[in-house]
Amino acid sequence: MASVDNYRLMARYNRWINERLYSAAAGMPDEERKRDRGAFFKSIHGTFNHILAADHLWMGRFERAPYDWPGFGHELHADFAELRRAREAMDERISAFFATLTPDWITEPFEYAKLSGTRVTVDGFTVLTHFFNHQTHHRGQVTTLLMQAGIDPGDTDIVAMPGLQRA
Repeated sequence: MASVDNYRLMARYNRWINERLYSAAAGMPDEERKRDRGAFFKSIHGTFNHILAADHLWMGRFERAPYDWPGFGHELHADFAELRRAREAMDERISAFFATLTPDWITEPFEYAKLSGTRVTVDGFTVLTHFFNHQTHHRGQVTTLLMQAGIDPGDTDIVAMPGLQRA
């Protein structure tokens, strides 16, 4: 079973990789970021929006402050600078939440409502792992879309994150 430290590492990685990918995408013209590239959420911009919306949904569940889900594919922020600022604010929110995470939270049952309204109960480990896995899945799509657009975001592996290597 994962530890509190593991999830704090994942929160730190989340912030680092988001900064890296948003910086890579910032150099693109807006129409290129929003161009339909055949991805599930069509574009780089659309995929970034989806990750942010899903993070709002899950953080609302974690904090017991439900988020009014706008629907799949809804554009939260049409302006890239606004989207980036919202991402940075969300990453701060994620970091703050995981800074207070306790070992009990990981092992206790966690109940939430799916978007369909169905109630689900699983352990904290499962929902926290899903939270980070979902982000990683869609950031992998963003990385592919960036590469297809001729932009190499560099090494995205967690072990490439600064501050992990030991002397």
